[in-house]
Amino acid sequence: MLTSTELNTSADKHGPNQALVHAVAKVVMVLAVALSLYQLYTAGVTALTALVQRSLHLGAILSLTYLLRPPFAEARKDRFSFWLLLDWFLVLVSCYCVYYICINLDAIFARQGDWLPMDIYVSIAGTILVLEACRRVIGGVMAGICFAALVYAYTTGDIIMAVLACLVVARLCNTPKSWLTLLVIAATVGYGLYAYYYEPYLLDMFLHKPYSVERIATTLWLTTEGIFGLPLGVAATFVFVFVLFGAFLEVTGGGNFFIDLAYSLTGRFSGGPAKTAVLASGFMGSVSGSAVGNVVATGSFTIPMMKRVGYRPHVAGAIEAAASTGGQLMPPIMGAGAFLMAEFTNTSYLTIIKVALVPAIMYYLTVLLFVHFEAKKEGIVGQPKEKLPKAWKVIKGGLHFIIPVGILIYVLMANYSPMMAGFVAVMSTLAASILANLVRWSVNKGVVSTISDKRLTGGQLAKAEGKMVLTGLERGARNAIMVSVACAAAGIIVGTVTLTGMGLKFSSLVLDLSFGIEALAILLIGAASLVLGMGLPVTASYIVLATLAGPALLDLGVPLLVTHMIVFWYSQDANVTPPVSLASFAGAGVAGANPMQTAFTSWKLAKGLYIIPIVMAYRPILGMGKEYELMHWEVIISWITTLLGLVAFAAALDRYMFRKATVLETIMLVFAAAMLFWPDIPLPGGGVIPVWLLDVVGLALLAMVVVMQKFINPAAGGPQPQAATNASGA
Repeated sequence: MLTSTELNTSADKHGPNQALVHAVAKVVMVLAVALSLYQLYTAGVTALTALVQRSLHLGAILSLTYLLRPPFAEARKDRFSFWLLLDWFLVLVSCYCVYYICINLDAIFARQGDWLPMDIYVSIAGTILVLEACRRVIGGVMAGICFAALVYAYTTGDIIMAVLACLVVARLCNTPKSWLTLLVIAATVGYGLYAYYYEPYLLDMFLHKPYSVERIATTLWLTTEGIFGLPLGVAATFVFVFVLFGAFLEVTGGGNFFIDLAYSLTGRFSGGPAKTAVLASGFMGSVSGSAVGNVVATGSFTIPMMKRVGYRPHVAGAIEAAASTGGQLMPPIMGAGAFLMAEFTNTSYLTIIKVALVPAIMYYLTVLLFVHFEAKKEGIVGQPKEKLPKAWKVIKGGLHFIIPVGILIYVLMANYSPMMAGFVAVMSTLAASILANLVRWSVNKGVVSTISDKRLTGGQLAKAEGKMVLTGLERGARNAIMVSVACAAAGIIVGTVTLTGMGLKFSSLVLDLSFGIEALAILLIGAASLVLGMGLPVTASYIVLATLAGPALLDLGVPLLVTHMIVFWYSQDANVTPPVSLASFAGAGVAGANPMQTAFTSWKLAKGLYIIPIVMAYRPILGMGKEYELMHWEVIISWITTLLGLVAFAAALDRYMFRKATVLETIMLVFAAAMLFWPDIPLPGGGVIPVWLLDVVGLALLAMVVVMQKFINPAAGGPQPQAATNASGA
């Protein structure tokens, strides 16, 4: 059924039209279920032509968007009004624009460039529909960037750069009415006008030949170079079936199972509930498409547990945010990134998840280290064994959730396509869940605890199972709306960038500003991703960054897959980096904590997100050679040294290892981390300091700190942690 937020059913003297509400809810359910069944059919039975597959998918997504999302907060969807009629009109136009492509497909291919008037009208309408859907689902910032990209393609590309700068600055300040924001915007506009009329220093490099509305619209709507390009193609094939897989795990109780499993494994350790949050978010986040959604879903269980044992609210929210962000880095799904990266780099999906696994584990180990140090500092102890769920009982009760994951891994290892793997995962999850409930019903004489405490007849059980299937199909389609709209809108940006050649110009700018230094170029890309992340979802941010900034790293000699992995990792930083920190704000909401305090804490916890991509560029942690061989001695040594460097870095940042670190120990830890991360260092007179020598120095410094803290002077760091009861009141 429609939610109260989607229907905007705030009470007033007129009240909602219940008949209308139920009618719209049924239409949404039918459309969502039909979309999910269509995606399963094309994934497991037969695929369609690329343009048809993507257009039918987008048509359903646009229709769901206009049925569910009002044009603005005050527009009611629960009774007849002008805005309701407008939304239904937009649904019909969306359907027609898609229908036009499907019935005229051969003719469209035949008359490329020689367009009919109706081709142009449909293309303009379709592009506007995507822009409006983007505004409703993602927000005005991304819609504004897409619109600016269109204006950039239509004009010569000069003053629009100043307008883009204004959008970025306004969002960065996050206070559009403040005098500081107005001052900065005025200065930006002034610079743009000065550069345009007098001395076009920076803007001159972005000038290009303007394109007509006909050329822009038809390129975006009637070809696979714009809206129906690679990003939407990935969303309409691989991503959807895995989002559906996650939805079925959720409705069948898989989320609770993974939380209980993580709690049974980590609850007895110091800071156990926080470590539970990290592991549970890793389990669920790896098949989830959204860090924010994962924070809300998993955090509703883990954050109260953390607060109960003594974690301060902002720390509990930050831990969940950092852990959920890591879920977007963890195979097999990686928040749609694995599929996009495979297509962008022309690399097998299996290779992508193979090389992504170890860095993702390193990220989680870094978060676990921060969690452990925080628990030790605050005196937060583990839970008594008798209060924890028994691991074997949890596994026994949820074995049917593990089986589909095992089948998924097997199918991927057998080199089946990701679409087929997703299809098999969905069907095996359904089959395992239904079979498990049937066994419970038979053994417990009609009682199925996962459905009801009452005894059920066979017909009631079948009805409950059918309702569960429909709920999963509908929820999967709903969950796919954001990523699909984001990919369609990103297609507008990618299409205009390709049309105008802006990608090469932006890449040249990054090379100039970085002076050809890889580390500086990577940091510039990280800064750009933070700004983009303020208005773009992670998937769209990755697509835009890969298009604009990726070529710069390639020109510096960074391998293609490593380049995309670096860009993808940095596209996540807006989830945990102030002032935006979307996942952190969600965690703060669940924890009842200060949002900015939570954001800065999550920024600290997620430091692996910033360090590991730089190491990727200099050390072979992703593998050796063209095949990215993992079982190579240099790769294994790089894993070990990088992991030890992360231990030293986390201890230095927290100023804690076995006890509070002294100033000298902290300095030693900083140098140990730097030595373990850094590659060869060139000397002024020629020659280099080899990487093995740096590793030896780093290991020696880290070992010295361990000995000093553990054996020589275990009480030198100051007073020991307070009791857990005191920590809870901090």
